[in-house]
Amino acid sequence: MQKGRMFYWGHQGMGERSGESSWRKTLFPCPLLCAGFLCLSSENVLVFAIGITILGMCHSTLTVKGSHLATHGALTKSKCWSKIWLLFFVEVCTAFTAEFGKFSHVNMHHGYTNVVGLGDSSTWKLPCLNRYVYMFLVPFLIPIITPLVALERLWKVELRIALRTLGLISLGLYSQYWLLLNVSGFRSPSSALTCMLLIRALLAHPFLHVNIFQHIGLPMFSRDKKPQRIHMMTLGVLNLPRLPVLDWAFGHSLISCHVEHHLFPKLSDNMCLKVKPVVSRFLHEKQLPYQEDSYLARFRLFLNRYEELMVQAPLITEVVGLQ
Repeated sequence: MQKGRMFYWGHQGMGERSGESSWRKTLFPCPLLCAGFLCLSSENVLVFAIGITILGMCHSTLTVKGSHLATHGALTKSKCWSKIWLLFFVEVCTAFTAEFGKFSHVNMHHGYTNVVGLGDSSTWKLPCLNRYVYMFLVPFLIPIITPLVALERLWKVELRIALRTLGLISLGLYSQYWLLLNVSGFRSPSSALTCMLLIRALLAHPFLHVNIFQHIGLPMFSRDKKPQRIHMMTLGVLNLPRLPVLDWAFGHSLISCHVEHHLFPKLSDNMCLKVKPVVSRFLHEKQLPYQEDSYLARFRLFLNRYEELMVQAPLITEVVGLQ
């Protein structure tokens, strides 16, 4: 397995060079925002729907793809700009806390992928809800739940950080609200707030589904008997096929290159796509798992086995001889 470790660590440096223009590509939807807000001022139902779609897609690109890459520092080589982009994408755009978002995702989820009680994606589980409420209705609440969770986390940080986060979250939410009133021409606060909810929840269903599909239901490990890192990542991570809408809004590293992303978390989105054939070939040559499944197949699996996957405690996998 020495070659496997060389392959894994030998590519870590690629992330140092790959983020050169990632922030420009991530911010590409911004000019479309103007068109989206203007479409919402139209009385034509079709044009209005196009506006919702444009703004919803742009919102997901900034909040999901942008925040994800920013937490990994994959948008730029500059430490200063990495911090700026982290605050912009996570706090201004997503209405979440930068420090907790980075800690929970990078330190815990990536550091302990599928290790029970640490990085096992259990934060996405709501055992009190049935499968239909969770899979179909809960996603609509994500835009409301996200800032509420952020507010709860602010009690656990320094006052200056809490004030900064509160200010940036407020700036992001109020900016969108102001644009809906003054550019799109909404006449009442309630209609503007309802539109904000629609925009932010447009791709909330696939966002929730992707976060559970790619880890839950795969091998889980105990804290004291977790395997070597390359085995932990290949056993506990799954790729979905390329889906144009989700690739654009969420990024390749969250959809079709999730295995590659977990092996090389500092790689930019496009670099993950470029190394995908190399990673797949290497893992097959070394007889290591390279897990792939379709969105529809995973959706059916979770509906049919919801109690087992999302309510009951997961079974622990022991990889004998590889610890």
